[in-house]
Amino acid sequence: MKRNLIILIALLGITSCFAANPIAGMLERIDKGASSKFAIQLQKSDIDFFELDQKGEKVVVRGNTYVNIATGINWYLKYYAGINLTWNCMSAKLPNKLPVVAKKERHETNLALRYDFNYCTFSYSMAFWDWARWEKEIDWMALHGVNMPLAAVGHECVWRNMLLRLGYSKEDINSFIAGPAFLAWWEMNNLEGWGGPNTDSWYAQQEALQKSILKRMYEYGMSPVLPGYSGMVPSKLDIGSRVASANADDNNSSTAESAQSSIAKWNGFDRPAVLMPDDPMFNKIADLFYEETTRLYGKAKYYSMDPFHEAKNLPADLDFGKAGKVLMDAMKRVNKDAVWVIQGWTENPRPEMLAALKPGDLLILDLFSECRPMWGIPSLWKRDEGYGDHEWLFCMLENFGANVGMHGRMDQLLNNFYLTKTDSHAKHIKGIGFTMEGSETNPVMYELMSELIWRPEKITKEEWISTYVKARYGADNDAIQKAWAILVEGIYNCPQGNNQQGPHESIFCSRPSLTSFQASSWSKMCNYYDPNSTMDAAKLMLSVADDFKGNNNFEYDLIDICRQAIADRARIVYSHTVADFNCFNKKDFTTGYKEFLRLLLLQDELLSARSEFRVGRWIEMAKSRGNTQEEKNLYEWNARVQITTWGNRYCADTGKLRDYAHKEWNGLLKDYYYPRWVKYWSVLQDEMDGKLPVMPTGNSSTKPYDNPAMNIDWYAMEEPWTLSHNIYAADSAGDPIEIAKRIFSQL
Repeated sequence: MKRNLIILIALLGITSCFAANPIAGMLERIDKGASSKFAIQLQKSDIDFFELDQKGEKVVVRGNTYVNIATGINWYLKYYAGINLTWNCMSAKLPNKLPVVAKKERHETNLALRYDFNYCTFSYSMAFWDWARWEKEIDWMALHGVNMPLAAVGHECVWRNMLLRLGYSKEDINSFIAGPAFLAWWEMNNLEGWGGPNTDSWYAQQEALQKSILKRMYEYGMSPVLPGYSGMVPSKLDIGSRVASANADDNNSSTAESAQSSIAKWNGFDRPAVLMPDDPMFNKIADLFYEETTRLYGKAKYYSMDPFHEAKNLPADLDFGKAGKVLMDAMKRVNKDAVWVIQGWTENPRPEMLAALKPGDLLILDLFSECRPMWGIPSLWKRDEGYGDHEWLFCMLENFGANVGMHGRMDQLLNNFYLTKTDSHAKHIKGIGFTMEGSETNPVMYELMSELIWRPEKITKEEWISTYVKARYGADNDAIQKAWAILVEGIYNCPQGNNQQGPHESIFCSRPSLTSFQASSWSKMCNYYDPNSTMDAAKLMLSVADDFKGNNNFEYDLIDICRQAIADRARIVYSHTVADFNCFNKKDFTTGYKEFLRLLLLQDELLSARSEFRVGRWIEMAKSRGNTQEEKNLYEWNARVQITTWGNRYCADTGKLRDYAHKEWNGLLKDYYYPRWVKYWSVLQDEMDGKLPVMPTGNSSTKPYDNPAMNIDWYAMEEPWTLSHNIYAADSAGDPIEIAKRIFSQL
């Protein structure tokens, strides 16, 4: 009897251990039965490591954390099994018998912190994700070594509950909290209310979703970063009297005079007010905020705050050092060991704040390390003393606005990262971070970035890409190697001195003009690669495409490379067509603009081949979060507006937000961008035909405002699409390889 009891206890212990092991669940989601092919060993270590080994027919993966073990599994799958798991596919069919690890392989790193996400990511990419999609993302994070992700889902629930406790009505709250596709900029103190009002069901499902997200993150041993409190208050609500009534026993009658006296603007939107840290109400609001955060989601080790983010016209006598101390003290009251995570972006964090805060209490995200590092090496945003004695992370921003386009800074990324090994300004580096505004693009850059910390030797982009190609497609091929060699020397190698924000933007997505170049207002785009090079790469991929039918990664990349090639060809056609207009070369102008429009429609057709490039995927995802038709309509409107006009007429045009989050997507190209270009070319054709005043050029005395081509009301053309409810299919249609071959036969 006693022996049976011992056996039962042992079995229960094994079962409990297995249930608590998140790696088994991850492996089963990758491929049913995969967990039985690996032996997972969690071992204590003072340094982060993973180790690959063999025991019988099982592959042994050791590590000191579950995240590091997952990273080891990812390394094995890529470099032994030829399986590359990424956003476009997080599952695979593993061989019945896994390739043998002939010699034990060990990787270590002293960069123990690996961050993920930008607040913008939660709106540009994740605004409408459900648990099924989040579960895949958390697995992706673990496989790529992330152990401290920003966890901002459901942050609006904290604010809603806090304001309700202060006695505000739902109507008051709805005028403050933004809608689903714009929550990031509300959280960053940039706008109020836009995209709302949110329904009770939205808050309920977001709270439940965040709790599921946090549960899985903690199972992996991750340390989620929760939003902290930096002084935001509603600009149109009397926060002072509410706090006074909620705390009537302390006889405080402050009326939030320290909040901005007049409503500030951000690209045309009303900004929330800022409650200055020296106001007596600040601590009361902060304590309420952290109390509600803890009640909903528990205490965190890390809290994210970016006070005075992109703020102008701050009080001249604002003491940044004192403000930082108050913010830190409020956070420490909820967790004495908590660390403040802050973005290194433009003027933040202010030097006075750095000087006032104790090293170890602050962790700075050097947000754009691959292009504009602030940690001390030469760059547009160089800080001579870096971050002083404060700890920081080397981060790759890579993408702005979740724009579609191939882009990377491989040499710059490698150079800047390797400088952290020798430069004295980097002595307090603690890890790396992915800080993209939008995800699910350019997976090659995230694979490279995630591997750097585990490779003891320096590598070149040429050395690395050859191994990546084999891992990406599970086979080696000369034509594909040549294609990627072209890409990494060109479009994936944006050089130092080019400070553009994100991808080389498609001319199709630009508001038409004779000087169209970039699509968004702040991209700072500058030509840096031969546009014919992407066509060469596409042709090489197509030449061997039949050999890779059914290979998901190849088919995704094929469509993406072909898309880039067509966009680059169209930019050349556009430039020639504008030159023909300026020369009054009517015949070639007409031929040119018709070719431009033909390419645009071919691009739309090409992108129907993959769901990742369909506007229907984004819209249907948004609608699926609604429980009623009214909710579905609101979420669809959020989804449509964000990727087009972004704001109302004033914010879109005068505020310059329109097309910031533009997408080269099937459906959107044909129904949104195509009509803009048809309208513009037709007006220019009418000018060429003598039906309208001629566009002023050179020293022409014609007044610009007298010319129809310079006075098209673009917003009036664009807004109707944001209000529409026409259906777009979310799933791909047809064979991607056959579609790509057919499209390219017409070029």
